[in-house]
Amino acid sequence: MSVLDLARPDIRALAPYSSARMEAQGGTVLLNANESSRPANIPGGDGLNRYPDPQPRALVETLAELYGCDAGRVLVTRGSDEAIDLLVRAFCRAGQDAVAISPPTFGMYAVCARIQGAAVIESPLDASGALDVAKLTAGVTPAVKIVFVCTPNNPTGNLVGMDVLAYLAHELAGRALLVVDEAYAEFSGAASAVSLIDEHENVAVLRTLSKAWSLAGARVGALVAHSEVIGLLRRIIPPYPLPSPCVEAALGALSYEGRRVQRHHLNEILTERARMFAELPHVPGVREVLPSHANFLAVRFDDAAGTYRRLLAAGVVVRDITKYPGLGDALRITIGTGNENDRVLAVLRAGAGA
Repeated sequence: MSVLDLARPDIRALAPYSSARMEAQGGTVLLNANESSRPANIPGGDGLNRYPDPQPRALVETLAELYGCDAGRVLVTRGSDEAIDLLVRAFCRAGQDAVAISPPTFGMYAVCARIQGAAVIESPLDASGALDVAKLTAGVTPAVKIVFVCTPNNPTGNLVGMDVLAYLAHELAGRALLVVDEAYAEFSGAASAVSLIDEHENVAVLRTLSKAWSLAGARVGALVAHSEVIGLLRRIIPPYPLPSPCVEAALGALSYEGRRVQRHHLNEILTERARMFAELPHVPGVREVLPSHANFLAVRFDDAAGTYRRLLAAGVVVRDITKYPGLGDALRITIGTGNENDRVLAVLRAGAGA
């Protein structure tokens, strides 16, 4: 059975839109896209009068090298969010199919499913924050076409082992696509699920340059999957997903010098994460700091709402995650610079002594 047998038949049969940039490659007089023939009269405007490549070859090949796969297995998207949306639209029929998630987890899986009219089946994490594999697989009904697993998980920071992912891929073969969200993978030091794709064609991996590569504003993400899945999604992705300046920013970040700077920044974050994990439990009012393999810490407080207000009044914005199941007393604190983290600790200590 092909993994495409899980996809919507109407999407498999869809004739994709052929954009102007796909036509007559190598031409020098471009009169086929109704673009302006003159560049915009703004700083850096050269080239912006032309549509960008649908899948910029240099960026696709660079990401393939970064993630250890063939370029034919990479689809560049506007952040991970677009890849999630494309997957749900390609594999889930409205009113018939479903996705499975393990809350508390990233909210866009459920949002994209509900926009598509697909059901959302929830198999919550266990009390320790670990993925309950038995509960998850037991909840995969014939309607489920996609199972989302976030590792490290947002907002708890826990990691799902490669052995668990391989087991899930095997159990879901012929039944559902396993989508592994590795948005925070660089902070974990763990091996990537991309290595599973050779053996399991029903595995797809989400990656992004928003976190460890400091490009959240550029909105550059990627899906790594079997080439047939990539080909299917290229049928429905908008013709020009990434603006040219965003492509150039990504290539700059992934250059030799960009990678050197990124390694330094990553080491700084890991050092600060360890420091905050060690210091926060000694702050009065902190009930527990959840172990994290990401660039944030989920922290339980005696008074989460009051702590959030005190931090906000001091100009420090953290994430209120009390709406998530099992996290009704928690806030998520992104690891900032050393000075920013000192500010968080100072405000918390001052509030505790008030």
